[in-house]
Amino acid sequence: MRFKLSLIAAGVLAAASVVTTTAQAAPAFADVIVMMDESGSMAGEQVWIASQIPTLNAGLVAEGVGVGGTNKFGLIGFGYSAAGAPNDLRGFDVATGGGATNNSPGTFGTAANFSASAGNLIASGGFEDGYAAINLANSLAGRVGAARNYILVTDEDRDVGTGVPGYEGILASMTRTNTLLNAVVNSSFFCDNTSALGVARGPGSSLVSFVADGLGGFSKCTGTTTLGTGFGSTVADYVNLALDTGGAAWNLNFLRSGGLLADSFTAAFIDVKIEEITTQPEPVSLPGTLALLGVGLAGLGAVRRKQANAV
Repeated sequence: MRFKLSLIAAGVLAAASVVTTTAQAAPAFADVIVMMDESGSMAGEQVWIASQIPTLNAGLVAEGVGVGGTNKFGLIGFGYSAAGAPNDLRGFDVATGGGATNNSPGTFGTAANFSASAGNLIASGGFEDGYAAINLANSLAGRVGAARNYILVTDEDRDVGTGVPGYEGILASMTRTNTLLNAVVNSSFFCDNTSALGVARGPGSSLVSFVADGLGGFSKCTGTTTLGTGFGSTVADYVNLALDTGGAAWNLNFLRSGGLLADSFTAAFIDVKIEEITTQPEPVSLPGTLALLGVGLAGLGAVRRKQANAV
């Protein structure tokens, strides 16, 4: 795989989205699509996601979502080649637990079949455009009434593929279908200077972060949440996108640490996924995250006042 040298400067504060949300009734079932980087460094994460989708499904069923095996899961691999889009996209036949077809969105299947299909993921490529994977996932038709949720896992920023929509186009496509994104990426987050496992969109326009408790669990941090460094343009590409959809972003380096830190990461990830799928906040207006360098909470207040005055 390639190694990039640039890093986003530390100290980026994720500002309020202009989107407002209202809670919906819990959906009867969910359509979840995983977009997995298939480049050379991702073998560990591929094994992890194969094991965690059944755990996620069991947690959803315990909350009354997908009772009777009605939750469905899809899988798209990206980055397996060095050639660029569209040749780096593979959709998996999850309906049968089978392998992938180039440039196909694949099929939905059960959690168990997802794990079987994920066993066919590879880790050998180097052209990684997560937006191309999202764009392909959008063509995998979901079901009326399903909670639609994406999980994107990569340790690099975008390699821009040919003919792939940019940030605003991808965001608009997900907003139209009320699709939430969780991005598991190579980026750091902090709560009052404590390194956080991840960050999610909280009530209204707030952010909430999650910190390891040293015992394999986690706690929510109620202090000031900030975004730190990300690999290349990861914050701009994926972290902001996840938060703008009402989803969450996660620091995969905790997963790679192993031991109790990895346990904490997984516990927080699954808990947040279950909560966001069962509550399904409904977007009211198209969001637009403001990434503010070196601006504190006073800056957030100024943004809100400006929005209020414009109404």
